[in-house]
Amino acid sequence: MIGLLFTGGTISMRLDPVTGGAVPALSAQEIVAQVPGIRSVDAIEVEDFSRLPGPHVTPDQMWRLARRAASWLDRPDIDGLVITHGTDTIEESAYLLDLVLTSDKPVVLVGAMRTISDPSWDGPGNLIAAARVAAAPASRGYGVLVVMDEQILAAREVRKMHTESSGSFGTPEFGPLGVVDDGVVIFRRAPLPKPGWSDPQAESGLRVSRLDTNVELIQAYTGMHDRVVRRVFADGVRGLAVIGFGRGNVPPVIVPALAEAIQDGAIVTISSRCIAGRVRPRYGYDGGGLRLAEIGAVLAGDLSGAKARLLQMVALGLTQDGAEARTVIETTIAG
Repeated sequence: MIGLLFTGGTISMRLDPVTGGAVPALSAQEIVAQVPGIRSVDAIEVEDFSRLPGPHVTPDQMWRLARRAASWLDRPDIDGLVITHGTDTIEESAYLLDLVLTSDKPVVLVGAMRTISDPSWDGPGNLIAAARVAAAPASRGYGVLVVMDEQILAAREVRKMHTESSGSFGTPEFGPLGVVDDGVVIFRRAPLPKPGWSDPQAESGLRVSRLDTNVELIQAYTGMHDRVVRRVFADGVRGLAVIGFGRGNVPPVIVPALAEAIQDGAIVTISSRCIAGRVRPRYGYDGGGLRLAEIGAVLAGDLSGAKARLLQMVALGLTQDGAEARTVIETTIAG
């Protein structure tokens, strides 16, 4: 049996006749009723967890979702779990779940780019494809997945690349792990390694006992002033995820502020605003990735800034020791 955990998003929306805008409207059972073939995939059990648009999801709500997912996965009668989610933040929730869940049972996040009011509603097709992946024995051990437009995408790699297209999701660096082809689940790549660290105080099914959400995110831009960085750290944050340029470079004016914060014990990660590729210590000029590594910033590999921020929250929740948290981050990125 597979669980279907509904959290909201466009898949649950219809157009408001007064405003013309899409709003949450459908319950879990109402959505399932539009997908009659889903019960032929496997026995299902349905739960209405929330009805949130993607932008309303916070890290605290992601953590609540992780705890609920862990309790589902602990059940011996559950072989896999499907979670519907708003597409604006689905890649972040998927990555957080991938970091903290310990089960090797399939967990599949899915959404829709169209509402039930649209003639091209993609919700039913996406949902039944996700159910097939969650029910497939071959999916075990792949970690958390996102299934959209019949593509099977790794949580660490998946990105939303278009604002509206039904084919909005992809993994531009490496391509999908597999596909759902005429109802058949096919994998073409091996699963990613799972993190090796864990918290002995964590609940069953989780690697950590808490998140530390006192982590901010900023994007570098031309003509940037260091007051942006200094104000963030003046508010007492424990970590900062920076989205830089290219290989992981930033305007030189903010480097002293970053260096001071790192010396004071804060964690700083550097990601790229590019959609594909890794940040590396290639450039040695002031503000280049090499200089940032020298002052103690963590170059975040191929992680997006949003995902690097979530990784910081997990690491800082795992340990109050900054050096240990940094090691967790570095080993996870390297994996």
